Amino acid sequence: MKSKLTNLNNDSNQSGLRRSQSGFTIIEVLIVLAIAGLILLIVFLAVPALQRSSRTTQAKNAAASILSTASEYVANNNGGQPTTCNLDISDGTITISGSGSDATGRTQGGYTCTTGGGAKSAGDPTGDFSFNPGQKCNGTALTSAPRAVAVAFTVETSTSTVPQCIDG
Repeated sequence: MKSKLTNLNNDSNQSGLRRSQSGFTIIEVLIVLAIAGLILLIVFLAVPALQRSSRTTQAKNAAASILSTASEYVANNNGGQPTTCNLDISDGTITISGSGSDATGRTQGGYTCTTGGGAKSAGDPTGDFSFNPGQKCNGTALTSAPRAVAVAFTVETSTSTVPQCIDG
């Protein structure tokens, strides 16, 4: 009788070991799913902010390219001031014109440049640059300055657009 009990105990121990090694418990699976869900949530919250930051950087770089091309125009025309900006939406070619020979530059496509558009205000669309010869930036406003060129534009925030201005 004693050997039968021993065999019975050995059989139950072996089957107990097999059950614990045969797969994951429901708690383990739920924990893994919860962690994966948190990771996905963090990624989905971070992506729009990264895209917005990228667009802001592109807009600032495009504005700097417009100013650089305007500076090239001034240097090539013995200090003559530019009067117009043309920005080709399809290929990003910047053309700065005036009474002298044109200056050209490049930026990414998809932007427009309006000559004399003035300062931008919150809510204005992004991607539209205002080229203002004879103006300089005073915060986001423009003031008269005979030998300056200002470029006004807007950038996105999480809730709206914010006016920006750079001059040279």
